[in-house]
Parts: sequence; C-alpha cells; structure tokens
Amino acid sequence: MTQPDQRPTVTITVDGAALRAREGEMLTTALARHGLLRLRRSPNAGTPRGAFCHMGVCQECALHVDGAIRQACLTPVSAGMAVERRGVL
Repeated sequence: MTQPDQRPTVTITVDGAALRAREGEMLTTALARHGLLRLRRSPNAGTPRGAFCHMGVCQECALHVDGAIRQACLTPVSAGMAVERRGVL
C-alpha cells in the first residue's frame, strides 16, 4: 500500500507565478505536476527542451534557480526558491 506524501507543502516562484510544491521533491516533478514541461529552448533551433533522463546526465532540464543555472532533476524544492525558465541558457 502506498503511503501519502507527508512532506510539507511550500511555495516557490516560477517565472513570477507562485506555485505549491512538496518540500524536498525534485523540481522537475513539481513543475510537471503543474503542466510546465518546457524548461528552456535549444540555442540553435529554438525548439522546446524539457526533462529527459531525470538523473543528471543530459542537462536538458537546466534552468535558473535563485539566479544560478541548475539541473531541475537534481534540485530539491525548498521554500521560497525562485525559478526562471529563460529562453536559451
């Protein structure tokens, strides 16, 4: 039997909008739950990029977290974090 997630819910900011997420869950999970699958655009063609490998190898999920470039699949959610899905990194 699966146990319900007991982690506290926190607020993060994504592109200026407040979103609720579970503290400690990976940022890719929180964003996907809100339907935010495009995390950036490719530098050459401008095509949408999102989480691919979910284990930190491909770096397709790179975005800005609190002003620094981070891989969303390796970044746990914390209260008050500011996320920006800028065009090209």
